[in-house]
Amino acid sequence: MRISAKVDYAVRAAAELAQRSPDRGAVATTGETMGDAQGIPTKYLESILAELRRSGIIGSRRGSAGGYWLARPASEVSIADIVRAVEGPLADVRGEAPEELSYDGPAQPLERVWIATRASVRRVLEATTLAHLVDGELPEEVTALLADDQAWSRR
Repeated sequence: MRISAKVDYAVRAAAELAQRSPDRGAVATTGETMGDAQGIPTKYLESILAELRRSGIIGSRRGSAGGYWLARPASEVSIADIVRAVEGPLADVRGEAPEELSYDGPAQPLERVWIATRASVRRVLEATTLAHLVDGELPEEVTALLADDQAWSRR
């Protein structure tokens, strides 16, 4: 699975907002502040923030006291929510849902492989919230996957 720069930036920006949320004593945060904190180009980040705002993950206000904030508690925003907001479905094949595909001959079981792949990606990304990132404690099911040495292999 390839994780785009757009998804990486969106999750990092949302984590910054979670860290700076009003329940932690912060106010609205500017795109420039988030970009500087995470090393994300501000102009590109602004377009990502607009997508997160349209999806209802973040709120925004213009003006001198303006900026962005999480529209929901960090514990209610999963990484999957963010991926879907900026890129759409978690796993598709050539832009189609795997269950809508059919294969012939020896490739016939491939549909089920793609569906299982989507299920495993969902399991991790839906279980992990912004609160997990900010608190530095991943869910048990994610931590268990990391215990396998093969998880750290690039192949």
